[in-house]
Amino acid sequence: MQSTEPVVYLEDVEQPTDASNGPKPNVRVTATNASKRTFFNTTTTEVKSVKRQRTLVDMLSGSQEKKITESEPSAKKVKMSIQGTASLTKLHSIPFSVSEYQESLAEEEKRLLQLECDTMEESWLGALKDEIKKSYFLSLKRLLWDEGVHWPEVPKNLKIYPAPHNIYAWSNTPLGNVKVVIIGQDPYHGINQAHGLCFSVQPGVKVPPSLRNIFAELKAEYPGFNPPKHGTLTAWAKNGVLLLNTCLTVRAGSAGSHSNKGWEQFTDKVVDAVDKYGGVNLSASSSAGTGVGRGVVFLAWGAWAAKRVAKLNSVCHWVRITT
Repeated sequence: MQSTEPVVYLEDVEQPTDASNGPKPNVRVTATNASKRTFFNTTTTEVKSVKRQRTLVDMLSGSQEKKITESEPSAKKVKMSIQGTASLTKLHSIPFSVSEYQESLAEEEKRLLQLECDTMEESWLGALKDEIKKSYFLSLKRLLWDEGVHWPEVPKNLKIYPAPHNIYAWSNTPLGNVKVVIIGQDPYHGINQAHGLCFSVQPGVKVPPSLRNIFAELKAEYPGFNPPKHGTLTAWAKNGVLLLNTCLTVRAGSAGSHSNKGWEQFTDKVVDAVDKYGGVNLSASSSAGTGVGRGVVFLAWGAWAAKRVAKLNSVCHWVRITT
């Protein structure tokens, strides 16, 4: 028998914010004498509230399990594990020290990559440390620097979104905790909208049309879903949903202005990292003790996003593309 009590979904209970002080930079402080250590044993953050918020993961995983149980033979389910991982380095075996990494950089690299070293979550930085030293990425960072994206001293009235400290906000979902990946195109280009999570807007900002459409689709699929009155998806990110844009920055008022500058190649590598290691920290995962990833749900919305997941194995992962 189903309960008649209404279900509270997603982020219906809006978290209080300190409007007087504004958003706080997500800056990590690393001890200068830190020894080499492994940063990947991050556990899922538990979000506490008066009402239980049913997450996007709850809904997707529930429907997926039902489909597999009813229509797939048991042999099919065995194939859901990641294939070809025998020679893959275990995530928990990758040693990484931020301070030692910074010391290894050339002077220009230290300046250009300080933002990544200070604000990118450590499991992601460890996985992408070689990628951000490649020539294409350094060229991208030079372009952004010329347009005013400096760190840690950020110019006033910067016309690039999101703010520098939020460019890598998506990485606050640790690599080993990823359950679902939602891929968008580029950040919102209006003032005070983008904050580093695709389709999400900052508290107090009107819900944009793209997010209203997502809420409408959820309502159609799950009639008990009550769309929230705000568009902040931070609760999704805290519960294992990686909210990744194809391009991570945009000029104010100019959609797609930073496309084909290098972000697409970088976010391809983000997807590759999830393909290898996504969900490795989750206790329910059969791969939790192996150091390699598990099957992850990928939702690609838009033609740009579809290109990011085109190479994924749909047997290992649950991939859905909407263009």
